[in-house]
Amino acid sequence: MDKLLEPILRQPLSDALYVQLKGKIIDGELKPGERLPSERVLSEESGVNRGAVREAVKRLQQAGLVAVKQGGKHEVLDYREQGSLELLPSLLINSKGQVDPKVVRSVMGMRSALAPEIAAEAARLGGAELASKLEPVLAVMESSLHDLPALQVGAMHFWQMLAAASDNIAYQLAFNTMRRSYHKAWEQMTYVMAREFQDIVNLRAILVAVRQSDADAARAAARAHVDLGRQALDAVFAAARSHNISES
Repeated sequence: MDKLLEPILRQPLSDALYVQLKGKIIDGELKPGERLPSERVLSEESGVNRGAVREAVKRLQQAGLVAVKQGGKHEVLDYREQGSLELLPSLLINSKGQVDPKVVRSVMGMRSALAPEIAAEAARLGGAELASKLEPVLAVMESSLHDLPALQVGAMHFWQMLAAASDNIAYQLAFNTMRRSYHKAWEQMTYVMAREFQDIVNLRAILVAVRQSDADAARAAARAHVDLGRQALDAVFAAARSHNISES
């Protein structure tokens, strides 16, 4: 009988085991309703101690991937029904190492919904003090219009500052999750989202709205800004579908 797990070497034991098991569940090798192998089996197959196994299983439970039951008969859950936002970065890259277009669109959809509200809250609360912090970030971006990697870094910094200034823990945690997901495909996004990164006009409009504490203006400018990235990704995926259809 083939082993479920690979031996774990040169990594924090519980973290590495958690990553392996999470991957098995997300890829469907361990299906909803199935029992997770016992602590003894997990320990023997992975080569880690029982304490590390228990810690990994606890993390799976916290992520909504397993239900921990008495007697060690832990049940695999359907992550679509029970999982948390923590799983998004793991879902973005499939088991073949490829970006999953459906997950990317999902992340961009969440971003399109949240970014305008983050900007609006930042404008309502931040005022001139926040604007003075955003100004040098935007100034660097304005001087780097043909340096897409630099613009990409600047844009991430700009939005991190807005998310922090929103003083909304749900927005901040959701933004953190989207950022971690985005970093999984950072290099692929650099040129795909060029129009958004170069859209200094709407970023400047957000900054002005923040300075004036105009939540509505910040919301409108943010929506126009992130729509550029969403439209660019939609166009890329549409072209890929068309190419695949023409080859079949």
